[in-house]
Amino acid sequence: MEIRTLPKSELPADTAPVVFAADREEWRSDTCEPLKEAAARGEVELHARSRPPYPGGPIPNELFPGLLSVGCWDARHDQGWGLDWHRNEGLELTFVEHGRVPFSCEGREYDLRPHDLTVTRPWQPHRVGRPLVTASRLSWVIIDLGVRRPNQLWEWPSWIVLDPPRLERLTRKLRGAERHVFRADPELTRTFAALGRVLASDRDDVVVRAALWINEMLLTLDDLLEREDIVVDEFLSSTERTVRLFLTELKTRLNELWTVDRMADECGLGRTQFAAYCRELTNMTPLEFLTHHRLETACELLRGRRDLRIEDVAVSVGFSSSQYFATVMRRERGQTPSEVRLAPDGDAGQGPSRLL
Repeated sequence: MEIRTLPKSELPADTAPVVFAADREEWRSDTCEPLKEAAARGEVELHARSRPPYPGGPIPNELFPGLLSVGCWDARHDQGWGLDWHRNEGLELTFVEHGRVPFSCEGREYDLRPHDLTVTRPWQPHRVGRPLVTASRLSWVIIDLGVRRPNQLWEWPSWIVLDPPRLERLTRKLRGAERHVFRADPELTRTFAALGRVLASDRDDVVVRAALWINEMLLTLDDLLEREDIVVDEFLSSTERTVRLFLTELKTRLNELWTVDRMADECGLGRTQFAAYCRELTNMTPLEFLTHHRLETACELLRGRRDLRIEDVAVSVGFSSSQYFATVMRRERGQTPSEVRLAPDGDAGQGPSRLL
């Protein structure tokens, strides 16, 4: 197979990545800077068509909306770079054609072998390399499904031509599968190999042909998952999980100005629906949950950080004033902040100790 290295002029200029503000820190889609730089240095042969800021030649704006990147790299020797923990806004499928590749996803580590396929859902943290990439030929496809929150429905681009029942079945398995790595069968292997040949060619219709092979890939992937009888965990994409993740993060963002409407908006839910899930998960209303954890954290600071003024503690956990802080502390805990600070360890009032 003839391999062509994209000249530096064909690599897209940096463009602001997609931002997903769902947790205490904004999640930004990855831009694959180490791969771009390695390709520019000639250390890896890159064949890709992408939308900025992903690496590769451009995909015309009018063609195949939602196709973020399709490509392959050919690293003929172990590399001095890797793709550290990152997230992509779309569904990403990667396939190892040759060599071995260290891969990690949500705390699990794998040593990918030839014909291994990885599936990462939108915004799922993963990395390639431990920390460096080894000699390998790896292909990938990234498709934006319009997901900006964990519970959102996947919206496939219109150029994905699988019939609706099949696409619904494939979506359910990809969203809910706990597995990150699958063994490609001969048909799926053939599809990725053909995709690589298309990308390495000089044809004018590379992107069109790549889109055809992506459809074929999804068809064969659906067949593979159906034969393997993948166990689906509906919780992985449920609204309940969205609220649970938010409430866990809320405990680290106590100093922000929260209202029930803002909490609900962070989860992509209406006020009533969010409040119902919060009650189900914690047996508290959203504001009760927020107040409880503000006081829990405040008590820890009062006992453990005696160098902090009570006013500083109040502000750090989100109370507007030390007076209001003292009022809420006395009402909920039966003690003033000063009494909590002076109390023996383990005696911080009789407030609730309910945790998520």
